[in-house]
Amino acid sequence: MQDRDALVACMDKLDNPFGVQVHEYILDKKVDATGEKLGTYGVIKGASTFLGVSIPKTDLAPLAAGYEFETLLLYATHLGLGTVWLAATFQREHFAAAMGISQEELFPAISPVGYPAAKRSLAETLMRSTMKSSARKPWKELFFQKDLCTPLTAAEAGAYAQPLEMVRLAPSATNAQPWRVCKDGNLYHFYASYKSGLSEPEQLIKQVDLGIALCHFHQTALELGLTGTFVSAPQADRNLPDTMHYVLSWQAEKEI
Repeated sequence: MQDRDALVACMDKLDNPFGVQVHEYILDKKVDATGEKLGTYGVIKGASTFLGVSIPKTDLAPLAAGYEFETLLLYATHLGLGTVWLAATFQREHFAAAMGISQEELFPAISPVGYPAAKRSLAETLMRSTMKSSARKPWKELFFQKDLCTPLTAAEAGAYAQPLEMVRLAPSATNAQPWRVCKDGNLYHFYASYKSGLSEPEQLIKQVDLGIALCHFHQTALELGLTGTFVSAPQADRNLPDTMHYVLSWQAEKEI
């Protein structure tokens, strides 16, 4: 009960740097001990409490959802609780009704929250192995300077090496790590990397993933005392490939 109260208190204080109103929910819901039958397609077993997030249908809202919900899940982890992002493996209509989420809002994700088992089940181990959940792309595939061809090294990133490393370690749907970051002076441009032709729900998930990455980047920068602001920077002269979709930029107060 104490941990639940702490989560609710955290939810009341959540904010994001994009000026979007995000709603978080906590739902106590008993499930079949052999596996959740009402909403997560058997992926989650034994969970009785779920967190959820909803957003208005505005441009920066998916980023704000990823940012705020990841902040909440990181806090839950700090409390010693287990969580897992679920974006495509839950039945939205059931959870939306139970949480009282309006049809006028987007409902991108939920997470079970509770005390993790001491040992992973065989099914979980196999799933994590299949999805390479613990693997992460190297720096040279994610971070660049001036253009999207020249890799950025940790040494060249300087004071921003740690925020970028936290981006690299961030979770994402199917562990796709769709973010790319290009440093140009005191600007860090964030892109979502995915093939054209994705459905709107798939694009929404990519944007939420970028919000998670921006949460890791921003929170680490704040922790280190690095000041700046998120801005929309012109990209017309960058000749971006069709797979690269500009999201937002971080303008550092000064180049470090």
